[in-house]
Amino acid sequence: MSYFIDVILPIPIQKTFMYSITKDEANFLQKGMRVAVSFGKTKIYTGLVFKIHQIAPTLYEAKEIHQILDKAPLVNEEQLKHWQWISDYYMCSLGDVYRAALPSAFLLESETVLTKNEQEIDQSILMDDEFLIYEALQYQSQLTIHQVATILGKKKVMPIVNSLLEKSVIRIQEEIYEQYKPKLVKYVRLHANYATDASLETLLESLSRAKKQREAVLSFFQLSANKKPIKAKDLEVQANVSSTILKSLVHKNIFEFYHIQTDRISFKGTTNNLKQLNEFQELALKEIKETFTTKDVTLLHGITSSGKTEVYAKLIQEVLDAGKQVLFLLPEIALTTQIITRLQMYFGNQISVFHSKYSMNERVEVWKNVLENKSKAGILLGARSALFLPFSNLGLIVVDEEHETSYKQFEPSPRYNARDAAIVLAKLHAAKILLGSATPSLESYFNTAQNKYGLVALNRRHGDVQLPKIELIDVKEKQRKKEMKGHFSDRMLLLIQEALDAKEQVILFQNRRGYSPVVECKTCGVSPECPNCDVTLTFHKFKQELRCHYCNYQRAMPNSCGACGSNTLNTKGFGTEQIEMELKVLFPDFKIGRMDLDTTRGKHGYQKIITAFESKEIDILVGTQMLSKGLDFENVSLVGILNA
Repeated sequence: MSYFIDVILPIPIQKTFMYSITKDEANFLQKGMRVAVSFGKTKIYTGLVFKIHQIAPTLYEAKEIHQILDKAPLVNEEQLKHWQWISDYYMCSLGDVYRAALPSAFLLESETVLTKNEQEIDQSILMDDEFLIYEALQYQSQLTIHQVATILGKKKVMPIVNSLLEKSVIRIQEEIYEQYKPKLVKYVRLHANYATDASLETLLESLSRAKKQREAVLSFFQLSANKKPIKAKDLEVQANVSSTILKSLVHKNIFEFYHIQTDRISFKGTTNNLKQLNEFQELALKEIKETFTTKDVTLLHGITSSGKTEVYAKLIQEVLDAGKQVLFLLPEIALTTQIITRLQMYFGNQISVFHSKYSMNERVEVWKNVLENKSKAGILLGARSALFLPFSNLGLIVVDEEHETSYKQFEPSPRYNARDAAIVLAKLHAAKILLGSATPSLESYFNTAQNKYGLVALNRRHGDVQLPKIELIDVKEKQRKKEMKGHFSDRMLLLIQEALDAKEQVILFQNRRGYSPVVECKTCGVSPECPNCDVTLTFHKFKQELRCHYCNYQRAMPNSCGACGSNTLNTKGFGTEQIEMELKVLFPDFKIGRMDLDTTRGKHGYQKIITAFESKEIDILVGTQMLSKGLDFENVSLVGILNA
């Protein structure tokens, strides 16, 4: 009897692919496991088992699988149903969803490996480049294509490899390589020879001359009083010795090294009790629970700083007490870093975070923790990609700032809306979903009017603070009266000065990064454009370069016009970089910060700026739409929107 599996491959083709398996493999394999399969002439891909059956293909003979990669399923049944819905609804292939959902470390790919043929070769037939590879293979048993490119100092090496194949100098094969490497921490323990008190006395006597080694052993005894495993690093610090001393003690069979696998990220926090809710928050919480009895989706329409996060925290606590998982979706990574700090105070190490600024290895660890339903993955905080994690016991999804356009994925496929996909995910898990916003989207509000969603309003600010006063300034009129200073009106500068004098902070919002969005020639009016996207290039003064904000094409700022040769180039419009420079001139005694894509590139870029602003190291923060996503700063008394 023949057995077959249908496999999803991480390629943008609409169907699954059939491979043949043995009876033993059919008994072992389960839906959601990964298998390595050959596809095309040479490539090996990581496929995901979608179906196990006995229906043979009619028009072709199914290939055999290469190997099984998992002992247990990596993707669960609910996930696959959700992927199918995304694939159908957003009209993309299952392979696209599979590639987007799994951390890249799980999608093992093959690498072409070169090995030497055993027979004798006439070296005179080899060209110079070919001889270099042949010589390298005398010293190494195998070479990857990447290593060949390094040896030759060229990018295109396949013609040379093909030539060597024709001359029967080498053989090539495909090898699968694992990208994820677990983090191992080195620990120290005493060798089994020194289990008795008498042997310990002998040990200390034998080390009477080796002062540093004796110091290390005594420090080890001090640390072992805690009855916890002792890290090699901690022992080095405690004894004030180098790693060489520990190595020599291991060499003498006094100590032993061993390794324990640990997660790269864990949030250690002293947990406080949840804050006491005020009467309006209590009422909102009660209403949310009531609407959840009849409806799965509820919209919490809470005005700014009404304390929505505290209401979320209470709901999350109840779901965690019931032993279920919580998914907390946020539109921006910047917001994630601030909310982590707030929720950490309540939930400590029950929080895991998943977004694109985390490294591949860190995301793999979070995936595994969610799959195994560990306590440290009780609350999953993340941007839209956190939606694809392998939840098995989901009780609640919170979508904060549900109106945000950042929930929409534009490129590459699948082009999905995370808020809508989250509602479907909650339905699959029979979980509840809470959408929170101060300015709900039209479609969500319409759904409450149609009685599809529940609606709860929270329209009193925490501590009965008044709503902000909004003032509109006619910039054209101010320019006509010559009351503008750079890009600032006299009224704006006055209010900024008042806020700074009162030791308060200011946020200024401009939805353009860079120095200036357009560079124009005064003589002929031509602006440099991106060769790929046909949009004008943005000028970044700090690096003196022109950059396309769509495809990242960049070039140095020219000294003269490319069309007419005139050197009268002029900048038009303004971005955050220009505002920052103007503020430094207008307010030289105050610290100005900037928060946009250019200043938050690193993994902790957001964290650094937000922490600096919260601890009042920055007086005026200029930024793009990242700043307008529900961040919470208590000392800000003025927000300016330039060119509103």
